[in-house]
Amino acid sequence: MSDSPFRSEPSARDHAPQFVLPLVVRIERGDPPARTDALETAARAVLVMLGDPRSAGDGEWAQAMRDWQDARIRKVVRRARGAEWRRAEALAGITVTGKSAQVRVFPPVPLDGWPKDLARLQVSGTDLDDPEPPVAADPSAPVLWLNPDLDMSAGKAMAQAGHGAQLAWWELSDEERADWRDAGFPLAVRTADPGRWGELTRSGLPLVRDAGFTEIAPGSCTVVADHPALR
Repeated sequence: MSDSPFRSEPSARDHAPQFVLPLVVRIERGDPPARTDALETAARAVLVMLGDPRSAGDGEWAQAMRDWQDARIRKVVRRARGAEWRRAEALAGITVTGKSAQVRVFPPVPLDGWPKDLARLQVSGTDLDDPEPPVAADPSAPVLWLNPDLDMSAGKAMAQAGHGAQLAWWELSDEERADWRDAGFPLAVRTADPGRWGELTRSGLPLVRDAGFTEIAPGSCTVVADHPALR
């Protein structure tokens, strides 16, 4: 779309006040989560925030959500452990738990207005690994396909997976959104086969083109959101 919240080209969204959706991943020393599980949990956390009653209508987070979605869609992933994590949990937000990962998502804040307990957390250091290769994705469930040609940190990839989940959410009908929410937002995040990536980007499915604020070049295609209802 011409007014994409992710593309690097100037748009009307640049003139709106800029907000960011904070996500904090729990990374305890000696017991880090698996990379793929962290990516999937982050994507679900974004969806949980979008689908929460407090984010709609006259809900307490609704205005912040509207302001955020009217501007560039930014997500920043920071890491926490121990007392840092406990302080983050004390702030208004939602913790989403995966198999090994915990991610807390917070209502959007101004780009330069982070709560101090979140602002002090580190962005770097979110490099995670998978102890074992992830199993093949279930083709009957939503899959967020990552660009195989990009080398992204786990934190960057978590934000990109969140972008892909959000684009899919926007494309669904109210009934399809409710079905996905009621099922617990099942999804998988997988790196696409290099030979299939081009086909995915031309498929008409929601495609994230990163604005290039961090790590990768502006306009890079990062994620294709393959939701069964959109095929």
